[in-house]
Amino acid sequence: MSGLCGFYGKSQDSGSFKADDVMRAMGMRLTTSGTELHTLQAPSGAVAVAAPSGACHLYRREGLLVALWGRPMLGDRADRVAERLAQLWQTSGPQACQALSGAFALAMVDTVAGQVCLAVDRCGSLPLLYQRTPHGLLFGSSSAALLSHPDAAREPDPQALYHYLHFHMIPAPHVAFAGQVRLLPGEYLLYQHGKAARAGYWRLRFDEQSRPPFAGRKQEFRAILQDSVRAASDQGKVGAFLSGGTDSSTLAGILGQVRDERPHTYSIGFDVPGYDEMQYARLAAHHFDTDHHEYYVTANDVVAAVPRLAAACDQPFGNASLVPAYFCARMAAADGVTRMIGGDGGDELFGGNERYARQAVFARYEQLPSACRQLLLEPLLFGALGGIDVAPLRKARSYVDQALVTMPARLETYNLLRRYGPSEVLTTDFLARVDTTLPQAELDACYWQADALAQINRMQALDMRFTLADNDLPKVRQACELAGVEAAFPFLSDAMLEFSARLAPEAKLRGTQLRHFFKQALADHLPRAIVHKRKHGFGLPFGHWLQEHAGLRALAYDSLSDLKSRRIVRASFIDALTVRMVQEHPAYHGTMVWVLMMLEQWLRVQSAQRAAVPGTAHAVLADHC
Repeated sequence: MSGLCGFYGKSQDSGSFKADDVMRAMGMRLTTSGTELHTLQAPSGAVAVAAPSGACHLYRREGLLVALWGRPMLGDRADRVAERLAQLWQTSGPQACQALSGAFALAMVDTVAGQVCLAVDRCGSLPLLYQRTPHGLLFGSSSAALLSHPDAAREPDPQALYHYLHFHMIPAPHVAFAGQVRLLPGEYLLYQHGKAARAGYWRLRFDEQSRPPFAGRKQEFRAILQDSVRAASDQGKVGAFLSGGTDSSTLAGILGQVRDERPHTYSIGFDVPGYDEMQYARLAAHHFDTDHHEYYVTANDVVAAVPRLAAACDQPFGNASLVPAYFCARMAAADGVTRMIGGDGGDELFGGNERYARQAVFARYEQLPSACRQLLLEPLLFGALGGIDVAPLRKARSYVDQALVTMPARLETYNLLRRYGPSEVLTTDFLARVDTTLPQAELDACYWQADALAQINRMQALDMRFTLADNDLPKVRQACELAGVEAAFPFLSDAMLEFSARLAPEAKLRGTQLRHFFKQALADHLPRAIVHKRKHGFGLPFGHWLQEHAGLRALAYDSLSDLKSRRIVRASFIDALTVRMVQEHPAYHGTMVWVLMMLEQWLRVQSAQRAAVPGTAHAVLADHC
């Protein structure tokens, strides 16, 4: 992978470890083919960046070390960003981060003032972790880099593992290892005098009252879209993920407009009914005359890829779409592509997730007069008619049951861990070490702290963090890095974020119509069939293959069998899951099989690293893990 890392403190020499050796060890965990490691050192600190050409920015002046990973701009310029940021630091301190735009992770070590400033971009596109130590501060883009320092804490964090089982990823600020913290989108850390304080330098602020004419908004949107794609595709051979959905198809078409060549597009298919949408990708490719490439992922591909993907992921990661994203990026890399643009962010910014419409239906119940709800409908459905078991009444009772759950808890109605029950899934000893209410509390805080009144905007703020920054972006970024290409996300440009925040709520969701403005603004750009298709994406038919493919079933069930000895998940639940539940509903329960398999695969990698180099800076897992 790529990234940055470093440390600051009184003395970084420890026994047989010297500061320059430690810095090199940390940096090498970020260096892969196509990247070079560049370092800067001072008597009490050091920084390093491993990145492709153009994504590494270093500057040193009078005890100040500046390291930037990514391709940010400062103002409207992309040159000498680190140097100009150093000048801003002298006058503005951490608020200098506000001047940066684009994707970045930043570390500034001011040895004169005794301060360290860390920051990530507005969308959290690139990760940055830190850990306080008795000697000072460690930081890096991955846990692996931090764990290469002799002062790093190495115990797994049970709470983070619980969050993984709840969310199928570990959301910031949590990290798999205790003592490590990951910055949230638009956040900085200021470390001084042994104390660390996190604060936001930017947040998405919604203007829900603006109603400019459609024609003007459409023109502005299309101009921003072209500028964003042009900036994301300014170097090298560029390709685009093409699922055949509105976002990827839109970008494929715009890519052809801003570059003087046919756009290169790449699609993944599955030879399984209900999962393959190659017809839409081909429709978009034909419509925009792209140089199109396809690959059909098989169960054999999954068996081969799972161990490698688990080893590459810095944290346990349970989004199965990582597999098709990886094969799509690998296909592009074999074709000479150096950067892939993805449509991630379009759903969140413009109201494209189906749950937005579903929750709008439930919100209608809340808008009924309380007397009607509490004195008429609810007593009737659950009282006088409560014993009548017919389909219309069952559906009505289910609707009211869900509508009575307040937001955002209502979004978790179908959460697997919640449906099973934590006490049925997890061992008593493990549950005693975690707070099972914390995931919901963090969702509540994000939802209600959003600078918005409309439900659609509060959900957007929630998804920008938990769906996008913690799930979709890491998926695409990791897939691309493992394949040897960069990832870029035009929908997440600063101008696009600001434009989305100024859209009226009904422009994103009109009644239950998703993407109202987006589809109108692009009606003359996209094929009609794609404008009106239902959302799908690169979903993996894992549950189906689990039933049909002996090799994949063996990999999954062997992983779950070994997971029993970790004393995290109850052996009785694993037995019920593999023997009975998956047979009853392969797609639904297969998701939990995948999540548990990827957890065990990740834990194996950590254990193997410890065994290979005992007593060094590799992760040391407690016996129960």
